Amino acid sequence: MSSTNHQLLSPIEAIVGEAGILTGKALAGRSAGIWSGRQLKALALVRPRTTAEVSAVMKLCHAVGQAVVPAGGMTGLAGGHKSTASDIVMSSERMNRIETMDARSRTMVVGAGVILQTVHDRAAEDGLMFALDLGARASCTIGGNIATNAGGVRVLRYGMMREQVLGLEAVLADGTVVSSMFDVLKNNTGYDLRQMFLGSEGTLGIVTRAVLRLHEAPLAIETALLAVPSWDKVMELLRYFDAALPGALAAFEVMWRDHYELNTGPHSAVDAPLEPSTPYYILMDMFISDHEQGRAKLEALLTTALEQGEIADGALANSETERARFWQIRENFEPEQNCYDLIYGYDVSLPLEAMEDYVESVRTNLSQGFSDAALMAYGHIGDGNLHFSIYPGAARDREAVDELVYYPLQALRGSVSAEHGIGLEKKAYLGYTRSAAEIELMRKTKRMMDPGNILNPGKLFDI
Repeated sequence: MSSTNHQLLSPIEAIVGEAGILTGKALAGRSAGIWSGRQLKALALVRPRTTAEVSAVMKLCHAVGQAVVPAGGMTGLAGGHKSTASDIVMSSERMNRIETMDARSRTMVVGAGVILQTVHDRAAEDGLMFALDLGARASCTIGGNIATNAGGVRVLRYGMMREQVLGLEAVLADGTVVSSMFDVLKNNTGYDLRQMFLGSEGTLGIVTRAVLRLHEAPLAIETALLAVPSWDKVMELLRYFDAALPGALAAFEVMWRDHYELNTGPHSAVDAPLEPSTPYYILMDMFISDHEQGRAKLEALLTTALEQGEIADGALANSETERARFWQIRENFEPEQNCYDLIYGYDVSLPLEAMEDYVESVRTNLSQGFSDAALMAYGHIGDGNLHFSIYPGAARDREAVDELVYYPLQALRGSVSAEHGIGLEKKAYLGYTRSAAEIELMRKTKRMMDPGNILNPGKLFDI
């Protein structure tokens, strides 16, 4: 260890303890994230237990201009948690305690390192539900969900992460603690400071604690898988079910046939519940308050839709096992990993009316530019969020594929990131969604709150 590093890391160890800092050989084998396949690069991995420890460490780093990269579950897909060998990585993994659970007020106070699935399980013990749900639920952390303003499969009904957070606590670049740990729904007292940190990707402060909003758990969840003959029918069915069962539609996912075929074909462990004969497949969750009457009404709605040609076929899950199997078709990434040696992932948003033409345009341009490429499309269509999994073919030209996906969104007033954030991967395309004035205001905010640019430097935009 150099003398400069020793002068910084030794006092950090005095703050967090020997187990709270990993350097050198102790870092060997630490992953840089479940999607990266790489070993973590860092000057040190610092693992504080409390907000006070985070504050004390940040004061030291601020004094010497040391870059700090906040890290949660490292499940992000935009490179927001990427670090270099000269960075200190500030992990929330030991800030993993559920502090309080209040079933009457339907709130939970948690440390930033608590795993999303842990929050789900604890809420369920009291007949409650935390609304945010996504495929990485077993490894992503609440702090990471806040930093990226995570979305997931229930945005249609409950909104994104910013709607699930009543209050939070964060540490600024200079170690200042901003505590806004309110547990009330309404607090109209000037600027809503918690929202500055939601979606900021760790560039303005490090979230350490949060007050989460809970909801009553549904008495039953009905899950249907539908084969749909056209995009017009997809849009009509969204309104049809939402209007027929007001407030019950919790998830409305759509898979294009390419995604459905791959995830039910020879590379998948799941057999196809419906024949892969239509261009679109809807996966739908309905939260039902009366199991018998609710299921009977849903069955009647499906029968009517079938008779009127709105759907070509459909299946209603008859058990939790079957529900899980339906959702595996939507969420499982193993088939594409088994079939392709490289996948570029995208999450964009755009108006539903433009989505069919946009997907076909990207598909056509991709095949013309890269004849051996492949595209799988799916997403949370109920809230306008589309995902692509793209095999780039032999060319491996990420910039060219990015441009094919992102460039058309400008004319459609779409977003280059619906829920994953910007991080490093989408910096070059932020201007496709945000105006120059908006980006400059973001930069001014960053300069004001982190003038030394030590918090997650280089993410979102360059200063």
